[in-house]
Amino acid sequence: MSNSLYIKFLRLGSLLCLGVALMACTGAMRHNEKQVVNSVVDSSASPVIVPAADQLTAYLPLLEGKKVGLMGNQTSVVGVDNEHLVDVLLREKVDLKFGFAPEHGFRGDIERGEKVSNDKDAKTGLPLYTLYGGNEKQDSIVQSIDVMIFDLQDVGARFYTYITSLHRVMELCAKHNKELIVLDRPNPCGDQVDGPVRKDDKFKSTVSYHKIAMVHGLTIGELANMINGEKWLEEGRQCKVTVVPVQNWDHTKMYDLPVIPSPSLPNHLSVRLYASLCLFEGTEISVGRGTEWPFQVVGYDNPVYGDFEYTPGEKAGMKKHVEGKGQTMYGIDLRSLNADEQTFTLKYVLDFYKKMPDKSKFFTRAEFFDKLAGTDELRKQIIAGKTEDEIKASWQQELTEYKEMRKKYLLYKDFE
Repeated sequence: MSNSLYIKFLRLGSLLCLGVALMACTGAMRHNEKQVVNSVVDSSASPVIVPAADQLTAYLPLLEGKKVGLMGNQTSVVGVDNEHLVDVLLREKVDLKFGFAPEHGFRGDIERGEKVSNDKDAKTGLPLYTLYGGNEKQDSIVQSIDVMIFDLQDVGARFYTYITSLHRVMELCAKHNKELIVLDRPNPCGDQVDGPVRKDDKFKSTVSYHKIAMVHGLTIGELANMINGEKWLEEGRQCKVTVVPVQNWDHTKMYDLPVIPSPSLPNHLSVRLYASLCLFEGTEISVGRGTEWPFQVVGYDNPVYGDFEYTPGEKAGMKKHVEGKGQTMYGIDLRSLNADEQTFTLKYVLDFYKKMPDKSKFFTRAEFFDKLAGTDELRKQIIAGKTEDEIKASWQQELTEYKEMRKKYLLYKDFE
């Protein structure tokens, strides 16, 4: 099927399946901008998962006659050919004025933590601006449009900074009274909620921006509704949000991303292991950056950690911040694991801490580890020799409270 025929098919399917529900939702939001969308979609009828960006008839009418901005990157794709949303919008004669880029840049090829500069899209000439790390012209940029579109693929962990970008876009839209349309995508780890909940603002950072569980179990659209509903924006403002939901997905279903979300997450297994292994970024332990298997191997420069050997080098998007570059790492190979069966665990961090000969050298970036965890309690519990069961038991009450809050904002059937 050609891309144009496919898009026409999606338009007809979207019109039939979503038209009535979305018109009701959008109308309610326009009449009462403080209302939170809270319709649970029973997505058991069809096995074909259709992200919101593919449902052109659901959102193109909302853009007619308006100046539009887009927060997007390489994951902002449409249809079976993964055509970039920018190309689709311009072909559909949408008055697209600019693109905002998150961490890793608009095309997703910039290394973690590196500066993202203002630029132009090489293919279309569209002006590109960064919100990662702030932008002194961000207010005037947003004032120049009528409506923003947000379309980024999250991976379900609190420290993945695309959800921080969501918050910043919502802040700007609320401040300048602009509409925000969130094109929702499945959460590839949306089948679980786990880890400590960040409560103390002492640990707030770009990797722990919200008071949510480490593995939060929300889609971008559900989180947008939570941010609004809990009044987490400055001065208690609320953003005029319309969420276009995913078709035929719910929190019990696996989703293999069609486009990698960032250079260090190249496949479904790396995405499923990411939440468990990212805590190592508060240490010098290698998680495979600079190899072909980032977030699928773990090692350090001592054979005590395991008999699997590898040597990190330089790969695209993994050059400046590579732990153990040029050194032989000894550790564990996780590449044979079943990706769908992986859920959040502390066993890898606890095992490497236990094996380290001089434990005082494990938390080399203790402050960053605490920001990733959203608390300093986890680090203290590891040092105290607590087991995984003991540690997990310590956060169950706050996790239960978070789950109750989360239920208010679910758009899809839950996993429990």
